[in-house]
Amino acid sequence: MTTATMKDGTKIFYKDWGTGPVVTFSHGWPLTADAWDAQMFFLGMHGFRVIAHDRRSHGRSEQTWNGNDMDTYADDLATLLETLNVEGATMVGHSTGGGEVARYVGRHGTARVKKAVLIGAVPPQMLQTPTNPNAAPMSVFDGLRAGFLGDRPAFFEGLAHPFFGYNRPGAKVSQGQIGSFVQQGMMGGFKGEYDCIKAFSETDFTDDLKKMTIPTLILHGEDDQIVPIDIAARKQIKLLPKAELKVYPGAPHGMCVTHADKVNADLLAFLKS
Repeated sequence: MTTATMKDGTKIFYKDWGTGPVVTFSHGWPLTADAWDAQMFFLGMHGFRVIAHDRRSHGRSEQTWNGNDMDTYADDLATLLETLNVEGATMVGHSTGGGEVARYVGRHGTARVKKAVLIGAVPPQMLQTPTNPNAAPMSVFDGLRAGFLGDRPAFFEGLAHPFFGYNRPGAKVSQGQIGSFVQQGMMGGFKGEYDCIKAFSETDFTDDLKKMTIPTLILHGEDDQIVPIDIAARKQIKLLPKAELKVYPGAPHGMCVTHADKVNADLLAFLKS
C-alpha cells in the first residue's frame, strides 16, 4: 500500500492517480478514499491528478488512540501535500472532509491551494449552542454514539439508508452501496471513529470559513438528512468570501454516489473556470 508518514509517525494511506492539475479529496465519516472513486476516475480521465487519503483511524490508514480531531486531520493533510510536493491544488471535501478542508485553510493557509469545493459539508458547526441555536442538539450526536457502541455493523447499515436517501418513498435502493458503506465503516478503528463524532459535530469552523479567500464551490443536497442544508450550506455561503452555492433538488447526503454524473460535471466545470 502507498502510505505517507505523519509528524507523529502515523502511516496514512493514499491514492495518487493520473497527471495534470491536482485535485485532492477528503472523505466523510465513517468512510474511506474509496467513497471518491467515481469522481477520481472521471477527473483522472479528464486530465487531472487526483489524490485521496484515508483519514487516520479510517480505512487502510493506521488506527491511533489519540489525534482523532480536526486540528490533527488538517495537519495530516498538510503533511501529505508537503510529502507529495503538491502546489496549486483544488481541495474537495465531503461532509466531515469539508470540515477537514476548512480547518486546513484555517491552520495552513492557501499557499498550496487555489480553489475549494465543499459537498454536504459540516461547517460552520453542527452542534446547537447558545451562539449557534439553529443547529442539531447534543442528543442527536449522543444517539449516534449510542448506536455506534451498541452494534457498529447494524448501526452503519441503518445509517446508510438516510445517507443515500433510500428511506424516501420510491427510492431505488442499492444493496451494493449499502454493503460498501458498511464495509468502509468497518475498516476503521473503533476509538478513532468514535472520537470523530465529536470532531465533526462540535468543532466550530466559522473562523476557518472566513479565511477561505479562494474561490469555493458549495454543493449540497436539498434533502440531506445527515447534514441539513439550513444548518450548513446556507450558512457557509454567508461566511465564505468567494463562494457559489449549487443546491441539488431532492438529493441526499450521499450525492457523490446517487448523483455522481451531476457532481462530476459540476466539478469539471469549476476546475476549468
